[in-house]
Amino acid sequence: MQALAFLAADEDRLTRFLGLTGIAPETLHQIAHDPVGLGAVLDYLLGWEPLLLEFAADADIKPEAVARARRKLPGAPVD
Repeated sequence: MQALAFLAADEDRLTRFLGLTGIAPETLHQIAHDPVGLGAVLDYLLGWEPLLLEFAADADIKPEAVARARRKLPGAPVD
């Protein structure tokens, strides 16, 4: 949920996220409470390294922690 809050905190980041994913703004609340939706948010962060690094710095975590969290959610790619 922290990743979604990070995206929503900046209008440009949120607009890009919504535009590239096709997610409707009115469904953001649902995504915040859906493990599959949260996985999609993490996939989005993992798909663009500059944004991933920005999020990791903002959240004071290592970028690898995002990948580990993603593997715990439904729909994660199998290694």
